[in-house]
Amino acid sequence: MSAHSYSEVAPLPAPTQGRRHLAGLDGLRALAVLAVIAYHYAPAGMPGGFIGVDVFFVISGFLITGLLVGSIGRREPMGRFWLRRARRLLPALVIVVLVCSTAALFVGGDVLAGIGSQIGGAFTFSSNWVYIALDQSYFTADAPQLFRNLWSLAVEEQFYLLWPLLAVLLLTRMPRRGRAILPIVLAFVSVLLMVVLYPQGGDPSRVYYGTDTHFFGLALGAALALMLDGSARWDPYGTESGGERFTRRWAPAIGVLALALLAVYAVFVPDTSPFNYDGGLLLVSLLAAALVWSVTRSGSVLGRVLDMRPLRAIGVRSYGLYLWHWPVFVLVTAAFAVRTDASPWTVSLIALAISAVATWLSYRFIETPVRTKGFGVLSRPFSGAWRGRPALLAATGAASVLLVVGVVGTSAAAIEGTKGTAAQQQIEAGQRAIEQARRSPPPAPTAPPSGRTGSTPAPLPSKPAPASSPSAAPATVTPPTPRDGSQISAIGDSVMLASAPALVQAFPGIDIDAVVSRSPRDAPGILAQKAKAGTLRSTVIIGLGTNGYLGTGTLDRDLAAVGPDRRIVFVNIYADRPWLGEVDDDLAAFVTAHPNTTALADWHDAIASHVNLLGPDHIHPGGEGGVLYASCVASALDRLR
Repeated sequence: MSAHSYSEVAPLPAPTQGRRHLAGLDGLRALAVLAVIAYHYAPAGMPGGFIGVDVFFVISGFLITGLLVGSIGRREPMGRFWLRRARRLLPALVIVVLVCSTAALFVGGDVLAGIGSQIGGAFTFSSNWVYIALDQSYFTADAPQLFRNLWSLAVEEQFYLLWPLLAVLLLTRMPRRGRAILPIVLAFVSVLLMVVLYPQGGDPSRVYYGTDTHFFGLALGAALALMLDGSARWDPYGTESGGERFTRRWAPAIGVLALALLAVYAVFVPDTSPFNYDGGLLLVSLLAAALVWSVTRSGSVLGRVLDMRPLRAIGVRSYGLYLWHWPVFVLVTAAFAVRTDASPWTVSLIALAISAVATWLSYRFIETPVRTKGFGVLSRPFSGAWRGRPALLAATGAASVLLVVGVVGTSAAAIEGTKGTAAQQQIEAGQRAIEQARRSPPPAPTAPPSGRTGSTPAPLPSKPAPASSPSAAPATVTPPTPRDGSQISAIGDSVMLASAPALVQAFPGIDIDAVVSRSPRDAPGILAQKAKAGTLRSTVIIGLGTNGYLGTGTLDRDLAAVGPDRRIVFVNIYADRPWLGEVDDDLAAFVTAHPNTTALADWHDAIASHVNLLGPDHIHPGGEGGVLYASCVASALDRLR
């Protein structure tokens, strides 16, 4: 063995080693998980709260590397490290997946979409790659995956499958001062991959989900732990050197500044901003590392503030809260979907309350006992009662088997019940229609009897059903008279995608570019790219807004991107989203201000009285709903002539 042997490895203090509690980290965990919950439950208030995951990555990389330093220093088998990780992660994960899968079976509907692959990804820690392989977006607001949030757990565990092996080499073969170089290099390689692979103007889910493109926070946390390994800064009674003087003087200000900048980022930088994927998330990780460095130093005032009891109580349970909050929110949202009068705030508060209770029960009765005493502890409460009581033993065993079989069985039934969910069927039908239209030459359009090239809006029932009555008799919608679509480009989200079969029939030759989760802020970049490539046609239909606010200047940039020789039809939205009113009002005002080059397809008013033409999610149109969507577009095109 080289001169840099195990004997030179100084264990890094960490809470589980009993050396010293690192102040502030539980509070940071609490702030991170609260930011993520706010992002998921109320995205309008904290559109950048998703960066809480990147803060988690830095903290996790920092702490786990500290544990590795101690474990390797004590010459513990690496299997013991992985066993501790299993005891920490698996109990809560198994409970969440089985309970929420069972609940999904009873809720039914679109929450069952793809649940089989999600469960498989959860238990193999490969969720992120499963979602990439299935081309499922992290940012969609339309048909969210029940266990979408498990992608980050997968990234962590994949990183920690290989990182311990590299850590052994670093800690036994390299000088102390050079050990942090490798994780820093790996971090910047990951950032570079994110920048290079990010599709400008497209859905960033691939680079967001990818382990290769998004492990830099974990690597930077690991680098920080290695840089601080053995430093006298951990010892409040150590001799102060130049480095310790710098820490004492500047660490408080750096920590406060880093925390403030992270808060500003969470409030003002949405997930759709290209800045995130061109270096913004690296900035977040660097700020998080600076914050960890500041709060964990001896005597840190900021660390003590973050260690306040409420924050610390949330922080120590943050793992369970992160696991529970998203699937519970999806389930509660689906359960309330039939209640059009249910406020989004009501849904969020109910989901938060259920998540908090489930987290507390899991932490108290499952996670803590297993983490501290091993998996066998789950059977110990019954051991004393079983002695000398075979009947009680048999009854308890039978009840336990029935419970396990019941939960697992209903989870399996949930997997089987994934077939035929409405939103998924509608979107897949739209994708097939677009692909078939691209392969086949468009049929010759039939001239309308009146000789006009346009069409009138589709007739609706004389007595429309109220919006709160989805069970009302379905409307019979007359399809618009087909017209030549060879000069029409359409750009939209999953609502347009679900309407694609009707659009293809109404406008043979139309070019439809619609994807799930597309943000309205993506439109200017997409339009500019198509115009530059010469594929943007003379009439443009834009159906965006379901997945977020338009953003300042987006419509002006749309108009500039299409140029003065093209016209635009904007389709407004109908969805239970907090931004619905603002988006529709902005579109109406913009069209009024530009009457010669734009027109409005009023999808909102057309479908509001006929929600029976929508799927169970009250967002995606079914067959006749798509025909009504096409009729709205046709009517708007008439006004442009």
